[in-house]
Amino acid sequence: MEGLGNDYVFVDLTSGAPERDWPQVSRSVSSRHFGVGSDGLILIMPPSSGGDLRMRMFNADGSEGEMCGNGIRCFARYAYERGLVGSTAMEVETLAGIIRPEVLLEGGRVTGVRVDMGPPRLSRQDIPCRLEDTRAGLPCGVLEIQGESLEALAVSMGNPHAVILVPEVYRVPLEWLGPLIEVHEAFPAKANVEFVEVRDAGRIKVRVWERGSGVTLACGTGACASVVVTSALGKTSRVVQVELPGGELLVEWAQDNHVYMTGPANEVFQGVYTRSGEV
Repeated sequence: MEGLGNDYVFVDLTSGAPERDWPQVSRSVSSRHFGVGSDGLILIMPPSSGGDLRMRMFNADGSEGEMCGNGIRCFARYAYERGLVGSTAMEVETLAGIIRPEVLLEGGRVTGVRVDMGPPRLSRQDIPCRLEDTRAGLPCGVLEIQGESLEALAVSMGNPHAVILVPEVYRVPLEWLGPLIEVHEAFPAKANVEFVEVRDAGRIKVRVWERGSGVTLACGTGACASVVVTSALGKTSRVVQVELPGGELLVEWAQDNHVYMTGPANEVFQGVYTRSGEV
């Protein structure tokens, strides 16, 4: 399934979860030449402590992520269309806590998914980060990256983000800067990296280096983190259309302090993975 080109292999384990080395399975299936090809692996599981279902998400490098915004939209569509939940609204258990997606219907057909991502986490301890300064209530600091000085602001949407405002996102050498910022000592749990260009009060452009996966066409949590930053700085309103290489998301940082993300989710194909010795 894919959301704005951010693509994941989904495995339905609601009827039982066999013992597997899921990090290795994720590395294997994510390979775009020797596997299926994806940004990672997402498991659909029965809940363990609350909610209707549980989501586990593994990046392409096998590391487990706390949350995935594009992934949970796809998760919600799959769960609704397969009858794993009884309504369009559901509660999904993740490592970032309970996330609440709602499938949007038009004429009985799924047109998208709106997700209550919860409140942004802005304290250094919760992100976590070691940026020492504060700007507009957000941790910030200058990162020295091989001669480049970049001001980063930190937000957690259940996973850590380093947001950097730039004049033009497509002039940023993302493939070079992204992996260096991801592992910067300012982010002890590593970071997803967003470069953000403000177009006007209601629109931004974002390019993303995802922790554990590299350059991706979209990042739902990254879009949310970017809107929190631009809104807090007064550069945009609290309802923003986010342009990503794979398409657009509508993000609202609402008055209840929750961030709501709306966007597409699509199933691409079904299959059986048979690579010997790895599944």
